Amino acid sequence: MLLMIDNYDSFTYNVVQYLAELGADVQVYRNDEITVEQIEALRPERLVVSPGPCTPNEAGISMDAIRHFAGKLPILGICLGHQA
Repeated sequence: MLLMIDNYDSFTYNVVQYLAELGADVQVYRNDEITVEQIEALRPERLVVSPGPCTPNEAGISMDAIRHFAGKLPILGICLGHQA
């Protein structure tokens, strides 16, 4: 399963659709609706951090998730997610 952290950006579901078309099982969670512990319990195989407004420091769980899963999971950041 691929877990997408949604940073409240309208482009997020375009990316989700593309990933699903490529065969990915995608689960989407808003950046303020899930914790690192909950992500860990879901056991994703990959993590994608979506685009969003503002800066990485205002991206909810995104920075903590990147720090926690760095080196453990493949992580793709898009726009704001890449900045994080």
